[in-house]
Amino acid sequence: MTRAPNSIDVQVGEKIRIRRRLLGFSQAELASTIGITFQQVQKYEKGTNRVSASRLQQIAELLKVPPSYFFPADTTSGTLGETPFDELARFVMAREGVELNMAFIRINSRTLRARIIRLVTAVAETGSRQDEAEE
Repeated sequence: MTRAPNSIDVQVGEKIRIRRRLLGFSQAELASTIGITFQQVQKYEKGTNRVSASRLQQIAELLKVPPSYFFPADTTSGTLGETPFDELARFVMAREGVELNMAFIRINSRTLRARIIRLVTAVAETGSRQDEAEE
């Protein structure tokens, strides 16, 4: 019988993956630097294998974050509670997020960028109001 990964192990793994990708490291590069296989990094990132304290310290140093970065802000309640950063990081790492950001970066006009932000904000507000009306 296979047990589901612990939710904190999953969150630690997600944050390793997000930070690794933000810094442009491949799984193989991270693994080689800390002396493990890339398959082990995959297991850490999925939460199927727990990261030991010493290994997490190594990873934190390599990824230039404190070890506390990998843990939820509110550990007293026993809930993980997603932060706005977690949601943003997950979007930025998704295919659509990467495509959107790469296209947006190529827009040189500050005025046009501001207009696009206003447009997306208006669309999101309209969609949100429609969702509420349907409920």
